[in-house]
Amino acid sequence: MSPTVPGPRRAPARGKRAFAATWWGQAWVAALEESTLDVGRLSRGRTYARKGMVGPVTVAPGRVTAAVQGSRPRPYRSSVLLPVLTTRQWDTLLDTIAARAGHLAALLDGEMPAELVDDARQAGVPLLPLPTELDPECSCPDWGYPCKHAAALCYAIAATIDTDPFVLFALRGHDREEVFARLHALRTAAQEAAAPRVPAGVPAAAAYAHWAEEPPELPELPEPAAHTTALPVAPPPGTGLAAADLERLMADTTARAARLLAGDNADLHLTQHEDAVRIAASNPGPEWFHHLIQSTGSKPTAFARLTRAWRHGGPAGITVAEQPHAPDPTVMKAARTAVDAALAEMTDSPTHLRTWRNRLTLTNHGIQLRLGPDARWYPYLQDDGGEWWPSAPAGSDPVTALTAAWSQNGE
Repeated sequence: MSPTVPGPRRAPARGKRAFAATWWGQAWVAALEESTLDVGRLSRGRTYARKGMVGPVTVAPGRVTAAVQGSRPRPYRSSVLLPVLTTRQWDTLLDTIAARAGHLAALLDGEMPAELVDDARQAGVPLLPLPTELDPECSCPDWGYPCKHAAALCYAIAATIDTDPFVLFALRGHDREEVFARLHALRTAAQEAAAPRVPAGVPAAAAYAHWAEEPPELPELPEPAAHTTALPVAPPPGTGLAAADLERLMADTTARAARLLAGDNADLHLTQHEDAVRIAASNPGPEWFHHLIQSTGSKPTAFARLTRAWRHGGPAGITVAEQPHAPDPTVMKAARTAVDAALAEMTDSPTHLRTWRNRLTLTNHGIQLRLGPDARWYPYLQDDGGEWWPSAPAGSDPVTALTAAWSQNGE
């Protein structure tokens, strides 16, 4: 589809920049006035163009068309034809653009570099019209070449090119999208040609079968360094970074890498909030603890509770602290039976055991047992404010967790 652009802005009556402000728009006017078209007719067309008689311009490969108002009520249909480039010329032009990064950068910024026009002309590719290339047409009865209406369009094109230099490319056969698509293809081909060749390899099934027959021996993992190497230079002043803080992060990264190499990937997919809790659980000091609370936007008590949950159960401990779930009812029924039996041996006083989702709550003793996603039981104790806090590491069964909470509670 041919693009239609708004009619050219009304140009100043006189001066070098009467129809264009950019060098490429002015270059079109210069090429027009150096063409073989009749000078007198062009002069009349200039007057029409200055008066704003040219309507919106439609650009297509090799043709610009617009309605031009004449002396009659109904405007005339005027066109200016310009030969499109051949396939070989387009290849040369695109190679010329791709050869210099500055050409492409200027085009991406919506500018036409003068060096590109010069380079293309030296390579035998005209972007601006040659003296004999412009061919005006009009529906008016004037047999002049050009008529004043087509001549006015010739000048109006300068304002259109002034706004969008890619009009020159469209006139010569390819619009902006096509030019950039072909330039992208050229760059991709050049990068692939420069890339080192990758061995063809073997089918995956054959490679796996060979590995299964003769599995390679993996090297022993080195022991993690006891101390992190100090920073070679101090952090730049004014950044708010301290060498001790960066060294602590380096030590933390080293320890996590060692755990990953050993196959422990439990904390590989932590959220930013969970990772802050993990760092806080390593006892980095009160200043770090305060900064971690601020950076996550957490409430201090809730963050402290999650920190303790991490110490007792890692990522699963955080899940247990934050997300109640509904486990298999038969599992909860069996757990309640076991806890009831254990309580009968622990105390002679009446006990009130309540079941809700994954939690067993001993209401009159402030003890709660929570079943985690790892099928372990996490003991919790209730503080004076009614909040539940993790109290001990998880147990493999509810009775073990009950015993840990019971002893923590001083029962």
